[in-house]
Amino acid sequence: MFRHLRQDIRSIIERDPAARNAWEVLTCYPGLHAIVAHRLAHWCWTHGLKWPGRFISALARIATGIEIHPGATIGRRVFIDHGFGVVVGETAVIGDDCTIYQGVTLGGTSLAPGEKRHPTLERGVIVGAGAKVLGGFTVGEYAKVGSNAVLLKPVPPGATAVGNPAQIVQKHEPDTQRHAQRLFAAYGVTPNGDDPMSKALHGLINHAAAQERQIERIIALLKESGLQCGDIEAVGKPDPAQLNKLVD
Repeated sequence: MFRHLRQDIRSIIERDPAARNAWEVLTCYPGLHAIVAHRLAHWCWTHGLKWPGRFISALARIATGIEIHPGATIGRRVFIDHGFGVVVGETAVIGDDCTIYQGVTLGGTSLAPGEKRHPTLERGVIVGAGAKVLGGFTVGEYAKVGSNAVLLKPVPPGATAVGNPAQIVQKHEPDTQRHAQRLFAAYGVTPNGDDPMSKALHGLINHAAAQERQIERIIALLKESGLQCGDIEAVGKPDPAQLNKLVD
């Protein structure tokens, strides 16, 4: 149960600039405490000791503010940062090297017992603070779920999901784990703000501005031909720069 503890501590130090040393991580990080307690609870659960597993899980929730069902499967080097309010359901699977921030829910939308009701996070997934991942689908390797997103559908490997309901922003799939670590984004926030709704609105605004310029050229040609264009000139013109600022 404890043979992976050294890897867990090292991964936390690598991903959290506030972590100064291994002793501080071991004694002061509730996310690590919750993972260690879950390993014991999961062992009990898988060996037929259901009530002890649930009881250990309940004690860990009281101590850390992190609720992980003993039936959930959690891989190596998983980092639950801050962690308060994290809820992980019974059939959830969290792969190696995943990062989960506070307020995250890996929940189920089905009430049928025995089904895969909760999500699967593959290797290296980052789930930002307050995100809700609901359903028995898969979030692909090194994908990111932005803070406060409500995700109800699968995410391809290397993609980013943001918004409510979450929309997918396709990314290139990373080739190596080292490359993925270089692309690590705290709280699932990408540097260039890949918000698909914002990009769509910017595109519409810029397209409208381009059409406005075309109409102005057409009016100029009509005037040169001696045609009257008074009614067209009376139409107000939008300010694309101002509209783009509002979208940002």
